[in-house]
Order: sequence, then C-alpha cells, then structure tokens
Amino acid sequence: MRLPGPQFRYDPQSVTTHKGISTMSLKRIRVLVVDDSILMRRMIVDQIQSATDIELAGVACDGREAVDLVPKLNPDVVTMDIEMPRLNGLEAVTEIMRRHPVPVVMVSSLTTRAANVTLEALNRGALDFVAKPTSAGAVQAKLSEELLGKVRFAAAVDLKVLRQSKAKPQRPSITATADTNSVVKCIALGISTGGPPALTTLFEQLKPPQPPIVVVQHMPAQFTGPFAARLDAVSPLKIKEAETGDPIEPNSVLIAPGGKHLEVKRSGGRLSAVIRGGDPVNGHKPSVDVMMRSVADVFGRHCLGVIMTGMGSDGSDGCRAIKDAGGTVIGQDEPTSAVYGMNKSAFVDGNVDLQFSLDEASATISHFSQQSSPAAPVN
Repeated sequence: MRLPGPQFRYDPQSVTTHKGISTMSLKRIRVLVVDDSILMRRMIVDQIQSATDIELAGVACDGREAVDLVPKLNPDVVTMDIEMPRLNGLEAVTEIMRRHPVPVVMVSSLTTRAANVTLEALNRGALDFVAKPTSAGAVQAKLSEELLGKVRFAAAVDLKVLRQSKAKPQRPSITATADTNSVVKCIALGISTGGPPALTTLFEQLKPPQPPIVVVQHMPAQFTGPFAARLDAVSPLKIKEAETGDPIEPNSVLIAPGGKHLEVKRSGGRLSAVIRGGDPVNGHKPSVDVMMRSVADVFGRHCLGVIMTGMGSDGSDGCRAIKDAGGTVIGQDEPTSAVYGMNKSAFVDGNVDLQFSLDEASATISHFSQQSSPAAPVN
C-alpha cells in the first residue's frame, strides 16, 4: 500500500499540492476564451471578469486563431467551443497539445455530435468539459457555477508532470491477494474528471472473463449513451448505458445514465439494474456512493470496489460500505490521476486497500476478478 501525498485543497488565493499539480500563490488564472459565438464569448468573459482570482488573457473566434494565440498569450487555461469555422474544437485541441500543451476545458452543446467530439477531445488531451444548457438563463448559471470551478482546477494541473508520470509504464505491483472464499462476483467502479480517457485505456485492455461491472462516470445525460457506445467499440467486453431491467451478468459493463442513479437489485434469483431519480448525493446524480452501497448490499464480500480519478469526494462512503460488507477496494494512485480527489478522499478516509497506476489498472483488476470463474452464481 502506498502512503497518501499531501491533501489537495483549492483556495482562490493560494494553491499548494503535489505530483502533477502546480503551486500558485496570489496569482490570477489567465484564461483564453475560444468561441465563434459573440454572445457566448461575451457570457464567458463576463463570468471570468466577475471572479477575483481569474482574468481574461484573450479571446479567439475559431480554433485556428486559438492555436496561434496560445504560444503568444501563454494562458493558464483555455475554454474551447466545439463547432467553429476553419478549425473546430477537436482539431484545435489536437494542435494545441502537439505544439504548446495547456489545460483545456471544452464548452459543449447538448447534441450527439457535440458529445462525440467532446469525448474525442478528452481522449486527445482536453482536461474536462462543461455542457451548455439550451436556455440563456441556464447557461449563465452553468458558466458561473461549473465552468469557473473547472477552470480553477484545470489551472492547478501541470500537464507536463502528468504526462511524464503516465509515460512511464510500470510492471503490476500487486501487494495483496483476494481471499479465495470471497471471490469477486461484481465490480463497482466510480470515476469523474479525467474519466473518459482513463476508462478507454482500462476497457481496451481488460479481457474476458470478467464478473459484471457497473460504472458511475459523472457526466450529463446526453453524453453517457455516446460514451458507452465509444467504450463498447474498443473493448472486448459488452458495454452499454444502463437501463432498468438490464441483467447483471459476466463480461458486461453497465454505465450509469447521466441525471439518474444506478442501483443493483435482486428480485428472486435474478440480478438486474434499476435506474431511478431522486436528489443528488454528494452533489452528483448519478452518485458513486449510491451505486456502491447497492452493490455492497447485494454482493457483500464478493464485491470489488474501484475508485479512480475525479473531483470531490463522491465514492468514499460507498467504498466504506464495500469494505464493511467484507469486500475489497482498490484506488487509482496520485501520479496517474488527472485529479487526485475522489480516490484520494477514499484513501485518506481509510477506505482503500491498495493503490494502482493507470497502466496497472487492467492487471490489478484481473488479479482480483479472475481467481475463480466470474460466471459462478451469486450466493
């Protein structure tokens, strides 16, 4: 087991962190705003100028202008629209990451095309995204509450250190073994910021046989379906957005739909997914805590919890529920996490048995999950 590093606490006036996170003191975050809509540029700029710890570095009307301005303005963060003339958001992110890497937060509309482009931008190096609602009033609230928060976290990420840590493949370093009387019959995985590329890496490598896997990735409703389809296209496992009644079965992965909670329920001898509404838990819907508690209730000591990169603390209580039920919990380590938040909270709270790097994820999960036939019935 690896010891936790210093806690990450954001203060608009001072940020001090560790491994992959830069140190800022009394420094305003400089933001380049990229959007072809005059109205949207104005709305984002207004929010930036209303924040005491953030300032405007400049604006760009399209991706080509953004690529040219980044090395000249040297912003701390870029907010990037999706659909733009000359060079769209995906193409601009690709060029920026190749020429002059800087944290990018995508600003996406709620369309299927925009969702797919945004997800691809995350795979190509964008750090996070904000989905724009359709009404002007809702957009203002989203920009104020979510975009500024993600800009602050993005500014604290040192992309060079993060990339270097991910560029050093390690041999799996398993330091614990599963109890053969507590073989894994379900995997409950929680993840948030930095999740799309991390899950793509994991599910490209994770091979059958595997027990059922249920996943909560914090993401808006219009994004989880396309995201599940993208994962299914690259994985040997069957992956889909969860619906009520979907069976919990080996070699299948269910992704919680955005805006709904995912639970696992037993009815007679049948195990299936239940999708429900309700209030956000730990500020999220779907919530990792809700999903993990339900899996712990159903599978008890036969559950493996996995907590990965993400902002906040959702999942720590769920990890505790799995451990209290006799299961095992593993967590992604700090150096390979885009944001060492959810996984750190669970680790510092004592709810993680061991940590793994992203390149070890598939081998570590398989170490626990394949010690007996995952197709064995749940007792």
